[in-house]
Amino acid sequence: MKNKIIYKNFIPKKYLNKKYSKQIDKKYKKVIANLIQNFKYEKDATHSLSKDFKFSFNENHLRKFKKFKIVVVVGMGGSTLGSQAIYYSLKDKINKKFIFFDNLDENKIKSFKKDYALDKILFLIISKSGNTIETISNLVTLKILKKNKKNIIIISEKKNNGLYLISKKMNLFHIEHKDYISGRFSVFSEVGMIPAYLMGINLKSFKKNLLNNLKIQNNKFLKESSKKMANIIKGKKFKNIIFLNYIPSLDKFLYWNQQLLAESLGKNRMGFLPVVSTAPRDHHSLLQLFLDGPQDKLFYIFSINFKKKTKLNTTVFGKFFKFLNNKSLGKIKDSQKNALLIKLKKKNIPYREFKINNSNYQIIGQLFSYFMLETILIAKLINLDPFDQPAIEQVKINTKKLLS
Repeated sequence: MKNKIIYKNFIPKKYLNKKYSKQIDKKYKKVIANLIQNFKYEKDATHSLSKDFKFSFNENHLRKFKKFKIVVVVGMGGSTLGSQAIYYSLKDKINKKFIFFDNLDENKIKSFKKDYALDKILFLIISKSGNTIETISNLVTLKILKKNKKNIIIISEKKNNGLYLISKKMNLFHIEHKDYISGRFSVFSEVGMIPAYLMGINLKSFKKNLLNNLKIQNNKFLKESSKKMANIIKGKKFKNIIFLNYIPSLDKFLYWNQQLLAESLGKNRMGFLPVVSTAPRDHHSLLQLFLDGPQDKLFYIFSINFKKKTKLNTTVFGKFFKFLNNKSLGKIKDSQKNALLIKLKKKNIPYREFKINNSNYQIIGQLFSYFMLETILIAKLINLDPFDQPAIEQVKINTKKLLS
């Protein structure tokens, strides 16, 4: 039970197109067979999930960096979202401070430089292309680039790009970013695992059960869910996925998941807008719209088996709050979540529930893996390439033209 994740779907049949169901059922067997086969091959975007995946770094070479108590990660999108998700999901088990620069925020950098001694901080600069405008801009603004600096790690493709060339010119520690792994699928590669290693996480333990959902005894939910979601996305009835989150430490994971779904499935006039909603706070602001507004939303509900900690003593209020007396905050949140599920079912609003037993290395690893696998399967079932992002590339080109 320690590493268990409970998956549930409530997707009424009326939302599933029979014609699409037949097409998808016919295609699934081939798609899943190809996915399983591809794990084995180096140069496939999913290969980092495999036990055969080899890092382009040696842990022995990274040990000298473990002395740093503060680590700054500079990158954009998939270059930082995975490591942020790991850090904040497991923060109570990590004895270091990680700071992330994942946007252009001059005030944040000014404040950071004022508050910290930069020579005592490890800087991890990540960009697959080695030319990401925001990453280069933040790096230059930080003013840490000096020859032979021993507190900088650069991760980029080993090609003719800005970061790789500067690492050679200034003799900085460089680690190769695999060119076949894109940002949103890179959490189990160097991009996510080097920060995880520096956090003190055992990488073998973290990656131990990544393919559990493909095992015969476990793959029923993945199979049925990917087929249903492929059907729903083709039908275009639902435009939004609401990540309703009752686990505060999972917020950053959901922002990683947001990118995964948006960039992988948002193509050819298809896709969902994934929105992260904090519960129970948003019961008091957005729930009215969620329940009585346009029925164009599918809900993903994340919760945890809350540990019974401090219980409330409401006897001072007399009988007025008797129902709260001797209840833990976890029990209250669980009751709020279950009350919502009752209402969603009554109104026939589709939802999916993901309930974890606790927040540890292996559960977080399995959550990453599950959503990567499901997203790839959904994309393949509706003839989308889950790994490209053509619209984004055009904006990058236009930005460079405007700055030239």
